Amino acid sequence: LQGYASEMDNPNLVHLIPSALQNKKEILFGNLPEIYNFHNRHEIENCIENPELLARCFLKRKEDLQIYEKYCQNKPRSEALWRQCGDSIFFQECQRKLDHKLSLDAYLLKPVQRITKYQLLLKEMLKCSKNSEGTAELEEALATMLDIIKSVNDSMHQIAITGYEGDVSELGKLLMQGSFNVWTDHKKGHNKVKDLARFKPMQRHLFLYTKMLLFCKKREENTDGHEKTASYSFKNSLKMSTVGITENVKGDNKKFEIWYNGREEVYIIQASSVELKNTWISEIRKVLT
Repeated sequence: LQGYASEMDNPNLVHLIPSALQNKKEILFGNLPEIYNFHNRHEIENCIENPELLARCFLKRKEDLQIYEKYCQNKPRSEALWRQCGDSIFFQECQRKLDHKLSLDAYLLKPVQRITKYQLLLKEMLKCSKNSEGTAELEEALATMLDIIKSVNDSMHQIAITGYEGDVSELGKLLMQGSFNVWTDHKKGHNKVKDLARFKPMQRHLFLYTKMLLFCKKREENTDGHEKTASYSFKNSLKMSTVGITENVKGDNKKFEIWYNGREEVYIIQASSVELKNTWISEIRKVLT
């Protein structure tokens, strides 16, 4: 923040800033100042003498840690901007002054790495504190951190949805997302669903919200010779208030059915494992009940 972000306002360096970067500080750095201020409270350091207080720290700051979600959501935009102007003289000059071996993009990745590290550290602490005071709180803190990582991960997929007419933020909480084989039967009348198994399934990425289930098609695009970025083009949606579910499909314990309008439309969904299928079914059940 001091060596790069502040330098963007330095009148002596202004002429070195590439035009693509003008007024784009917020895009490049995201909400890094917010993350910095959050960590400046040094609450974890205060637990050095009393490690049993540590878990409480995480539980107390559960809501605040959502700032990482905002940071990660901005990351693709930040990276695209960096690819455009990362090799400019301005950044080289800042790096030289700081005497950093790594360039700025390595540091902009740090928050993403940090938010995934906490759960590893909490797991290690749990190993060392079997049945001692504060173990239950540690377990709760670990669950909280895993939940935050899941919601960061889910939201990263969610921002890549294209072609959905409505506003995704109005669909309620994003509960699950993932890729499945899907067969559909839209015919009105009484076609036997088992005839469908002959047809080739569609690959669909499903997003389960409290109000809606979205079916998307995953597309991977190469961004100017760099790593592939996935996007999900919207195909169709089902209102959760009108769907039914069949937990078991004859002949395959990884399949389940979601149907619409008294089986007028039937979607057979095949998960990659029985465990995954059961997780989705229990989430869908929660929504339906």
